[in-house]
Amino acid sequence: MGKKIWYTFAAGAALLLAGCGNQKNSQDPGHSGKYAAKQELRWTEASTLATADLSKATDTLSFNTLMNTQEGLYRLDKNGKPQPALAVKTKKSNGVKTYDFTLRKNAKWSNGDPVTAKDFVYSWRRTVDPKTASQDAFYFDGVKNATAIYNGKQAPQTLGIKAVDDHHLRVELAKPVSYFDQLLAWPLFYPLNQKVVEKYGSKYGTQSKYLVSNGAFKLTKWDGTGKSWTLAKNKTYWDQKHVHLDKISELVTESTTTSYNMYSAKKVDETLLNGQQVKANKNSAAFVKRLPTATTRLELNQKKVPAFKNKKIRQAISLAIDRKQLTDKVLQDGSEPLKGFVPSQMGQNPKTGEAFEKEAYVKSAVTANVKKAKTLLKEGYSEEGINSLHVNLLTSDTDSSKQTAEFLQSKLESLPGVRVTVSTIPFVQMLARQTKSDYDMTIKTWQSVFADPINFLDVYEADSSYNTAGYKNTEFDKLLDQSENQYGNQPAKRWQNLVQAEKILMNDQGTIPLYQVAKSQLLRPNVKNVIYNPAGVPYDWKEAYISADK
Repeated sequence: MGKKIWYTFAAGAALLLAGCGNQKNSQDPGHSGKYAAKQELRWTEASTLATADLSKATDTLSFNTLMNTQEGLYRLDKNGKPQPALAVKTKKSNGVKTYDFTLRKNAKWSNGDPVTAKDFVYSWRRTVDPKTASQDAFYFDGVKNATAIYNGKQAPQTLGIKAVDDHHLRVELAKPVSYFDQLLAWPLFYPLNQKVVEKYGSKYGTQSKYLVSNGAFKLTKWDGTGKSWTLAKNKTYWDQKHVHLDKISELVTESTTTSYNMYSAKKVDETLLNGQQVKANKNSAAFVKRLPTATTRLELNQKKVPAFKNKKIRQAISLAIDRKQLTDKVLQDGSEPLKGFVPSQMGQNPKTGEAFEKEAYVKSAVTANVKKAKTLLKEGYSEEGINSLHVNLLTSDTDSSKQTAEFLQSKLESLPGVRVTVSTIPFVQMLARQTKSDYDMTIKTWQSVFADPINFLDVYEADSSYNTAGYKNTEFDKLLDQSENQYGNQPAKRWQNLVQAEKILMNDQGTIPLYQVAKSQLLRPNVKNVIYNPAGVPYDWKEAYISADK
């Protein structure tokens, strides 16, 4: 079973993925009113775009861009349910282990090439090929031979996917996967144009000129590092009659002060809000509160700091942190203290209906107790033969990340012998360092792909590509392996395994949960039909439009 979770995003970046539909105060999805003459959506982002290569993407912004510029077999609707996109018909057989897809015949790439079943075969094989080094290859674990392929034990050609003909695709699973339809709506499972990828080689997806699209929009005006880019309407898209926006202009503003001022000056149509801005705008018609399935945590790198291998030292650090003070007094943006690593909205007990985060709650792992923290730290120091801990905290340059880092520095330095320096760097650079385990401590934010606890817990399997801190627990791994490989059709047993795994992770203090990220924003009321998904790729702009009504 592999390292099954999902990507980080900037704690402050535009986010969130697929799951539930619009929240009650999201914009009206109806097509009421006339269309404005100018169909341009002006959007702000908190970080630069990392990649447009679906095999290389790991963060929310990259996947959000891919979801709007590319298309796969399914697309999520406003309720987070998979609906046919390139697949017009799906037949499931062999105990739900064989999927036969009939593809639409009018789908084209932006260069005019037809989209065929071979494009899916090429894309999936490329992602699981060890040579590609995709961090997300483990998401293909359910597909026949995928795990053996990305571990270098079988050839990519043995993957359980076949182009029966140009418009018929067959997928063979190694086991039933209850959430497979949801995965197929995620950009990682989209097709690739082999001719274009091979033409550009290592440059593919690094700039907009090294791309081809089959989705509602095309990525343009992106040089790979710049702070602005455009999603332009794709004239070759098969369903362009339902695409109303001519373009989406995106601009990076690391500070919400900048984006808020631009919104006030009517230079952009959307802005994220910090705590003080939330207070001032709660009653505005443009105010929208988002609570994605995203958690921000403090990661302690056991690979680089030997003291972090000591459970008592990890527990002491967690006990020094007052999470409610962080959310209510520092961030003030609606973010909520976590009960564990897995946030709310990630599933209910199939028998009792109890929410996962409540059933798996380990109070001592997320509650402040400075007196106990000092006692445990002293014991940990003694066990490790040290009397101090001097470490660096790595974070990104977004507002919320910097606020969180300063708060953590203050709380941790209240412990005897602890000294913390803070390194603040651009988000994309931070991702690269986190991937290489190049940090002592770091602030990480994790966003789900679909609403199931496994989409968080798999981060901490011993062999997970995202487990950069080096946490290992044999019983934890065993519980997750059973959940995926033995109890796929036994929901009650699977659920209990996942609950127990979360409790082990929290009692071990394998990571230090901080808060569930709120992303409150101002969105002009005349911007209609933006589909927002809290548990997956956040913003779908396919059918969005600008109303003539102000």
